[in-house]
Amino acid sequence: MIKRIVQVIYIFVGSTLGLVLFPLLDKLLKTELPNILHNSYVQALSGAVIFFILSLWLVDPTVTFIKYIEEKLLKAPISMILFGSLGLVFGLILAFLISLPIDSIRLQYVSSIIQIVVTILLGYLGFQVGIKKREELLSLFTLSSKAKKKVAEEQDAAFDIPVKILDTSVIIDGRIADICQTGFIEGTIVIPQFVLAELQYIADSSDTLKRNRGRRGLDILNRIQKELAMKVEIYEGDFEDVPEVDAKLVKLTKLKNGILVTNDFNLNKVSELQQIKVWNINDLANAIKPVVLPGEVLTAFVVKEGKEKLQGVAYLDDGTMIVVEDGKESIGKRVETVVTSVLQTSAGRMIFAKVK
Repeated sequence: MIKRIVQVIYIFVGSTLGLVLFPLLDKLLKTELPNILHNSYVQALSGAVIFFILSLWLVDPTVTFIKYIEEKLLKAPISMILFGSLGLVFGLILAFLISLPIDSIRLQYVSSIIQIVVTILLGYLGFQVGIKKREELLSLFTLSSKAKKKVAEEQDAAFDIPVKILDTSVIIDGRIADICQTGFIEGTIVIPQFVLAELQYIADSSDTLKRNRGRRGLDILNRIQKELAMKVEIYEGDFEDVPEVDAKLVKLTKLKNGILVTNDFNLNKVSELQQIKVWNINDLANAIKPVVLPGEVLTAFVVKEGKEKLQGVAYLDDGTMIVVEDGKESIGKRVETVVTSVLQTSAGRMIFAKVK
């Protein structure tokens, strides 16, 4: 169907150009065209036939190009399309106003060429400015009404709950869904579109482990959105000037004045340096683990050899690793150990012990 429409457009354009170009060609060549070509119907029909023949070769590339543009527009966020269109309209209006004095110059062909160049240039600049500045324009429109701003401030003062922005690591980890189910997290959960894109990229990976991790993350998001009584918001904006996802998360958290929820140790440190509030799920897990003190006796099953000589490695039921001195000989056995020290970090907790 679209091919037929494109061919009809080609024929219409050809007939229009035939009416315009045949008289112009007559003036440029300074020779008399055959009398039959002076008839406007014949000129339009000739142009239509020529462009119909051209359309037989051009229709397929044109349809491919149209479908490519359609696909790009469907994938683009609605805010990008809206503000890009507004910028384009503003640029074209500005080009029209500038072209009015240029048109009064009345230089043959020169004024028309200048008008075309100005229209294309300002239209392109308006479109690009609309896309690049859409975040600022959106915030400007949001804060334009003083009455709405005052009401929002009163509501925030009465019930101020910052949004929680999830990164890829904490979604794949999965414990965030259980924490949400317990009701310890209040307010709105924000999932950025660029995090969803990263999850989809991981889920489409050829590596089986990565693919399973990505699909697990998508399942966790579906569970939070459909099964839990949490308000989930998909942030469709993007920061095209920032290539890294972690940097985009930091910028979005600043913009939303929210809390970044992550398991990434490096992202945690970078966010703290930029004075952004961060929740680390590993810190929460460590906080609710039973306290172990030096001198306490623990029964543990030694499963493998440690890095140092004669060391053994065991694990508690909650996954905490115990490094057992002189535990190499007890591999495969359950032994009683005495805690000597405990190392606590954001990456987890490690217990050092020796065989009792």
